Amino acid sequence: MIAGYAYYYYVGCASGTCAITSRPLNSTLYGAMMGGLFFSMFEKKESKK
Repeated sequence: MIAGYAYYYYVGCASGTCAITSRPLNSTLYGAMMGGLFFSMFEKKESKK
């Protein structure tokens, strides 16, 4: 979430028409979603025996 907000704050969208970076809420939620997907790759899966 922090990375999404930081992207909005430092990069943002000059025209205001960008879907993700036009508002801080959108960027924060997108950052949370991407972080969740990224860190879910490292979960250990239980094997069925």
